Amino acid sequence: MYVIAGAAGHIGRIIANELLSKGKKVRVLGRDPGKLKEFTTKGAEAMTGDLNDASYVDRAFEGGTAAFCLLPPNPMSLNFRAEQQRIAKNFIEAVRMNKISHVVLLSSIGAHLRNGAGVIDGLGDMEEYFLELKDVNVLNLRPSYFMENILFQVQMIKMAGMMGSALRGDLVFPVVASKDIGERAAKRLLDLSFKGNTIEYVLGPRDVTFNEIASVFGKAIGIPDLKYVQFSFDEAKNGLVKSGYISENVAEVMTRMAEGFNNGNALNAHHRTSENTTHTTLEEFSKVFAAAYGQGV
Repeated sequence: MYVIAGAAGHIGRIIANELLSKGKKVRVLGRDPGKLKEFTTKGAEAMTGDLNDASYVDRAFEGGTAAFCLLPPNPMSLNFRAEQQRIAKNFIEAVRMNKISHVVLLSSIGAHLRNGAGVIDGLGDMEEYFLELKDVNVLNLRPSYFMENILFQVQMIKMAGMMGSALRGDLVFPVVASKDIGERAAKRLLDLSFKGNTIEYVLGPRDVTFNEIASVFGKAIGIPDLKYVQFSFDEAKNGLVKSGYISENVAEVMTRMAEGFNNGNALNAHHRTSENTTHTTLEEFSKVFAAAYGQGV
């Protein structure tokens, strides 16, 4: 039995559907039973609940042999890292108690720092916790910056006619589509060839800058001269809080992540190889961005 946390999300959905297509027994986890129906109609077992609830996580992992674990973001959290730590500890106890043999953790580039990468630091905590489990095979999957994160720029373009964030416009960093991450995780869960505690990066097809992203996406939405503007950390944080969708604490750790990227510390542990290079290009994803822009999402 495979246990898939966050099955209704971009990555979890791909994993669950791929496992089901191969005839595997799958238990999907999530808060909303309606969002899990697409899997139950294909034969999956669904268990709804809150990953903050240790008893729910323990029950959800009962009878499982392999699992996919991720820390779902709570944009209104008053203590983001503490919430990440609580869920990570729930996972590790459930894995230990139910004798899960293989676990894929959704981590991130920058997790090697443990401190200094803002929202990513809690993923580093989760990696650290799972080092305790000497008899469990753990794959720490470290993808780069999600292309889907760029969708948050849609409203800024509509309101201000530009892209912008606290990241440097000339910063070179890898970007990856969540589709590619899900496919890689599903592949590893299907073959279960990973042993011990290992790390694997998922880096997308190439490194880019936000200046290039603005150019590519601008052409896709009919604004070929679209510009990217770097905000100060205070401007970025205040803008996030004023949006009303993000707590001050989450805005702070998001800003600290940008700082970790800008100074290079979050980007100094990975090396691009043919194995960690995936296929979905920025140009291909620009069609998704253009569709979101057209819908005003």
